[in-house]
Amino acid sequence: MPKFVEMDQTVTLADQLKDEGGAVVLVNTFVVRPEEADRLLAAWAADAAIMKRQPGFISTQLHRGVAGSGAFLNYAVWESTAHFRAAFANPEFRARLGEYPENATASPHLFRPVAVPGICVA
Repeated sequence: MPKFVEMDQTVTLADQLKDEGGAVVLVNTFVVRPEEADRLLAAWAADAAIMKRQPGFISTQLHRGVAGSGAFLNYAVWESTAHFRAAFANPEFRARLGEYPENATASPHLFRPVAVPGICVA
């Protein structure tokens, strides 16, 4: 199972899962030794297949750091925190966490778009 490391020490994922607002974007970074990248990819793909079947799932995309990096970034769009919370608690998903490399770290965090005038819309 990966070691979970909070992205923001002041607002934990557990705190965020209590949110009852609308659509959210999950950003999750993973770090593994580069030689364990294939194992991480296999575990993530199996998890993504489970998540795609869950109510409220919209989309996901995985990125890998360049030049042989063992850093990965996933973002997934969900209709609501409640939908993500239910999917994250899904026993099928939870059982698969042991498939990740033992030295992997994961830092999941929920976000919402921010409008910045003249730059981007929410």
